[in-house]
Amino acid sequence: MNAIVPLVVLLPLAGAAVALVLGRFRRAQIAVSTLSLTAVTVLAIILLAHVDTHGTVVVEIGGWDAPFGIVLVADRLAVIMVLISALMLLGVLIFAVGQGIADGDRETPVSIFHPTYLILAAGVFDAFVAGDLFNMYVAFEMLLAASYVLLTLAGTGARIRAGVTYIIISLTSSIIFLAAIAFIYAATGTVTMALIAERVRDLPADVQLILCIALLTAFCVKAAVFPMSFWLPDSYPTAPAPVTAVFAGLLTKVGVYAIIRTDTVLFTDVDIDIPLMVIAFLTLIVGVLGALAQADIKRLLSFTLVSHIGYMIFGISIGSTAALAATIFYIVHHITVQTTLFLATGLVERVGGTTSINRLGGILRASPLVSVLFFIGAMNLGGIPPFSGFLGKVGLFQAGVELGTPLSYVLIGAGALTSLLTLYALVRVWNMAFWRSSADVAGYSSPLLDSLAEGPEDEGETVGSKRVPALMVAATTGMVALTIGLTVFAGPLFELASRAAANTGNESTYVESVFPGGIQ
Repeated sequence: MNAIVPLVVLLPLAGAAVALVLGRFRRAQIAVSTLSLTAVTVLAIILLAHVDTHGTVVVEIGGWDAPFGIVLVADRLAVIMVLISALMLLGVLIFAVGQGIADGDRETPVSIFHPTYLILAAGVFDAFVAGDLFNMYVAFEMLLAASYVLLTLAGTGARIRAGVTYIIISLTSSIIFLAAIAFIYAATGTVTMALIAERVRDLPADVQLILCIALLTAFCVKAAVFPMSFWLPDSYPTAPAPVTAVFAGLLTKVGVYAIIRTDTVLFTDVDIDIPLMVIAFLTLIVGVLGALAQADIKRLLSFTLVSHIGYMIFGISIGSTAALAATIFYIVHHITVQTTLFLATGLVERVGGTTSINRLGGILRASPLVSVLFFIGAMNLGGIPPFSGFLGKVGLFQAGVELGTPLSYVLIGAGALTSLLTLYALVRVWNMAFWRSSADVAGYSSPLLDSLAEGPEDEGETVGSKRVPALMVAATTGMVALTIGLTVFAGPLFELASRAAANTGNESTYVESVFPGGIQ
């Protein structure tokens, strides 16, 4: 079973190398990418079943014992994140393949896209199973290099400008992260997280606080936590639909995962709950207010992404097992739903020719299936019962009530308001882009919608089927089905999240997993 843990990182890296060699053979590249991510998905399912039954799996690379060698730690939280990430990456890959076939790979050049996409996947998986801070830093740098290439695909001016902003912010956060690692190593003599957790207790309280803040600052930039979220709404919407879906659904959650590890393993004695609650409040409110001001669906969803990070920070700041369980469930929910909505928006753009709600109309008539896919995702993100978004928020609010402080009640109110405003923003999108007639949109013209106005409805559906490739629709439908599955199986999933939270929230469990014989 130990061999599976490094394989979840090595398989995408090997697939990237093979895909690069096969740059002239599109079908071969597609097969390699699909097989690599499918294999990781299967391995993650096997690993999760084993870890949930038998406990954490720790692998010492090269046979070097911790803390001298690289340690990979696969506990419940890490494996849950690997599994949901692999499923999401696989679904987006299928969407990208369909888009590439339809567009001749203008948006996502296949010779570049597939190797880069697999390197991104390897970086994501490595970040989740990393047992030392420097390995996590390397994983983040893999993400940075791959994401910059993906963000600037096709080399348009808008994408290059967005890419420059993204790379500057990412490099800045990486420098802060590396400096924090250097400070921690100077203070503790190690980068192994389990050993840091033991040695950091001997440091003065003010030193612990400085080290903790330095690390959290780097992770908050990557997680797009307010006020370090200003870069996200301008960077993500310019990328191709599959790339935007991956970035929005997954990359910020890697930062949230790192924040969880910092708070529950590395610096458990540092009391930063109140500052985190204040940050959560500001992230919730500022993000959703930004969403209300947007007239473009991609930018609107980017701002809702920022606001919903606030729910996760809220759960982390409470710190109880119930709060961590709800946070883990909400992370899984948000990865899936946010990715699905960006994929559905990609379909809307194909149908309507734009993502500006001021220029869209008649999408419901033009493509009922695309409309239903967007509607389900929108209601889930808005927190309508009985969807998983509602269940995750209820879990967080219950944990806030159990805490019972005035600030926690303020956060509950902010969370409820954010949910209502998110729903309002998405309903506004539905009314303008889907429900109203295209004839009511002044100066708007779309080949598909024009064909509907000129001919019978079945003729329009035929045109629509050509403009919206079946593979893209199938991938989005599969992601929607996954979001519904989170609702149908919410009970078992919450139980799994509770077991993961009990494991994650207990620092000694993590340390004992890495050093079963005790720290020498």
